[in-house]
Amino acid sequence: MTPSTSSAITLNINGEKYSLPVDHRTTLLDALREHLDLTGSKKGCDQGQCGACTVLVDGRRALSCLQLAVAAEGRVITTIEGVADGDQLHPVQQAFLDLDGFQCGYCTPGQICSAIAVIEEHAAGWPSAVTDDLRPDAGVPALGAEEIRERMSGNLCRCGAYVSIVQAVARAAEAAGSQDKEAVA
Repeated sequence: MTPSTSSAITLNINGEKYSLPVDHRTTLLDALREHLDLTGSKKGCDQGQCGACTVLVDGRRALSCLQLAVAAEGRVITTIEGVADGDQLHPVQQAFLDLDGFQCGYCTPGQICSAIAVIEEHAAGWPSAVTDDLRPDAGVPALGAEEIRERMSGNLCRCGAYVSIVQAVARAAEAAGSQDKEAVA
């Protein structure tokens, strides 16, 4: 008896459950784009080097071109289509719009998903390769331009909108910090 090469899976995407049959070799990106018509995540290099396909899986960034759809079953997946709250843009989306953090827009969905995760990782105190002081009692480092550039380095922009992208991430991080302070008060 030959083992099956496909399965019926259920994916939790943007708060909705989607059941679909997939070949075991189907990437999460192809399941999103080809099977579910969620085309916000882009197919750039298809090798995990450009970041255009970045989505959030359980709140962490994931390159959907490198993850198999069957491995995403049971996980919470957020695509660019799910980051806004109805008509209210996510603060990162708003910052990209306000500061022109895009040109052609092809990489923007992946950039935004990565930026959301970057801000959360930073707020949680996760260091990057350029974090100066790694001691636990040092506290959370400032999220300056160098930190943002390092943390966003897995997302390429063919148009070179990096200056505006860094500014947008900084503004969204500042807004998130202000919201956190208001929630504590």
